[in-house]
Amino acid sequence: MASGKSLVARMLRELGARVIDADLVARDVATDADVRRAIAEAFGAEFMRPDGTLNREALAERIFADPDARATLNAIMHPPIRRRIGEEVAALRASRPDGVVVLDIPLLLDAAPAGTYDLDGIVVVFVDESTQEARLATRHRLARDAARARLRAQRPLREKLAEATWVIDNSGTPEATRQQVEALWRLWNDA
Repeated sequence: MASGKSLVARMLRELGARVIDADLVARDVATDADVRRAIAEAFGAEFMRPDGTLNREALAERIFADPDARATLNAIMHPPIRRRIGEEVAALRASRPDGVVVLDIPLLLDAAPAGTYDLDGIVVVFVDESTQEARLATRHRLARDAARARLRAQRPLREKLAEATWVIDNSGTPEATRQQVEALWRLWNDA
């Protein structure tokens, strides 16, 4: 959260990568009647709006405060999300086998079992914790302690660095980040 993954994904898209955004896939999966029913059964009708859509804000508040609730939601959502991402990857690779496909998956290193996706590598977009906390608080209009609690629900970025194939440091200016992304793009396309 709030590290700049979406910024980096957008830059890669501008350079020609085909990007699959797991957050968009998750939102689409959450519209599935079976998924909504499973969420309502697990959490209660108060997490559904009168029109039958998911009350994402209320559910987010609950899962960031309760690790067991987060695990329950992940068990409901992750299998269909992974299936959908796999289908999209297969379609993109079939249409252009030599193209670069980027999976923008926020919880890849937190929740996806090793080997879930056939990846050539993992990019971790890094910022220090205080910057990440400030960005999250601003973006979601949260108090700093609420932003901190949400960040504690995920593994710290520093831990993820050891699992990265490539690291983009997004602590500086957007131009500095762009230079790193362009260098990575050249590396991928020269390989």
